[in-house]
Amino acid sequence: MRDISIIIINYNSSSYTIQCIQSIIEKTSPSINYDIIVIDNASHYDDYSKLLKEITALDNQKITIQRSKLNTGFGGGNMFGVQFANAKYYAFVNNDTILKNDCISISYNFLENTKDASICCPQQYDANDHVQMSFDHFLSLKRELFGRKILEKTNPKRYPKRKKVYTSPLKVECVPGSFLVTKASAFDQVGGFDTNIFLYYEETDLCYRIKKAFSDGNSYLVPEGQYLHFEGQSTKKSNAIKKELKLSLLYVLRKHTGYIPFQVMRFVLTGKFFFKSIIKPKNFDLFLFFLKGAPLSASLKMKQMIHKK
Repeated sequence: MRDISIIIINYNSSSYTIQCIQSIIEKTSPSINYDIIVIDNASHYDDYSKLLKEITALDNQKITIQRSKLNTGFGGGNMFGVQFANAKYYAFVNNDTILKNDCISISYNFLENTKDASICCPQQYDANDHVQMSFDHFLSLKRELFGRKILEKTNPKRYPKRKKVYTSPLKVECVPGSFLVTKASAFDQVGGFDTNIFLYYEETDLCYRIKKAFSDGNSYLVPEGQYLHFEGQSTKKSNAIKKELKLSLLYVLRKHTGYIPFQVMRFVLTGKFFFKSIIKPKNFDLFLFFLKGAPLSASLKMKQMIHKK
């Protein structure tokens, strides 16, 4: 068994994937027994071929690549990757990230030495090396209606400020999926990522379930570790992506807080996009989506095709 398995998903962005892999190899201490499992999530064949060629050229026994012929989304892709992992910890690392320091060893050592922690993440920086928010508060109707700042002002002990630079580990409610390290035992026992979710809020759902399932299921920000995140290299903004974001939000809200908060939030979004559609008609599709109940059948997951190559 390895210390940690690092799982990276590639989707039509092989150049970023190679940069990410190279930074992991360069920054990670040889004292850590790790492997890198790359999942190609049904990219165009040219992109996959390029990735395979680059990984083969690295000639590194720690790296394996597996190709899915179906794009199963973030959660599904990572669940596919977990099937090839045999480690004490899993690190789910977005391919559009570059390690600034030895995030893998720092995260591993933190989880090894922190009894009440099951999940952690390093500090996130943007492409210009500016500190970014690296944790969030659990999704709730209150958070969506009143905003995070209100939560942080009214209950700062439970809701620490997200827009603040921290220098020591901080217990938080959930961490970003761009760089998430978790105990394999906790991840496995709760069933891993919910594959009903195609994109967005998978990490929120996971942190929520692990927190509820285990007395030591807490999540932490570990600012000693640092990484760059270029964001959104596999997804481009569109109405379809906006719809997917809200669909996941409503699904996770209903799953963890109940039917009434879900319906209240759906009603709010229906009204919001009705008025938006008057100004911008392209929003009418989103209005109809919320009016119909934001069903999972509308997810991009249902529109994926199997690639023969």
